[in-house]
Amino acid sequence: METFTLDDLIACYRRGVFPMADARHDRRVFLVDPARRGVIPLQRFHISRRLARTVRSDRFEVRIDTAFQAVVEACAAPRTGRMETWINEPIQEMCDRLFVRGLAHSVEAWRGGWLVGGLYGIAIGSAFFGESMFSLERDASKVALTHLVARLKCGGFRLLDAQFLTEHLASFGAEEISRAEYARRLAAAVDAPADFFAAGPQPGGAWSVQLISQAS
Repeated sequence: METFTLDDLIACYRRGVFPMADARHDRRVFLVDPARRGVIPLQRFHISRRLARTVRSDRFEVRIDTAFQAVVEACAAPRTGRMETWINEPIQEMCDRLFVRGLAHSVEAWRGGWLVGGLYGIAIGSAFFGESMFSLERDASKVALTHLVARLKCGGFRLLDAQFLTEHLASFGAEEISRAEYARRLAAAVDAPADFFAAGPQPGGAWSVQLISQAS
């Protein structure tokens, strides 16, 4: 890891490779290039009526980049059904450095002054690489994801990388594509301009639901 620089990491993301670890306390990091890739098509993202009501209600206060390190730490923490994590200390350190450089972002769900859910990822060009999410209250991470997609659509992003397809992400419209198709979409996105902050101060839930509901 001593010879692996932050610019090396950015170059990896640009060619579709991302870092993982076997365990939280294993400092070794390996690079992953899946044969099949999970992506969330921004124009086909959809949520249930129940979740739409929750987002519109603004039950959670959604903030951007106010507690990045806390979000990553929460994503790395053990939880029921998953005692180990792929986020180790070297990966956390690299994410912190990407955040300082303005390439990493967190979308946070707060309730009663407490951070109860959220997600983080890496933005390069018009590609957003979703890394991980966590939830301490029902729907907290789902609300954060909805706000993220609305923000990406508003900012002109073309690609939302989910790394691997899960049943949970599939319920939002995520799909699995081949490595070759992913490389094609990635190449079109990483050098295209986009603005993560185009939406300005975080809009309310009604705005987010309306934006993601718009047809492409």
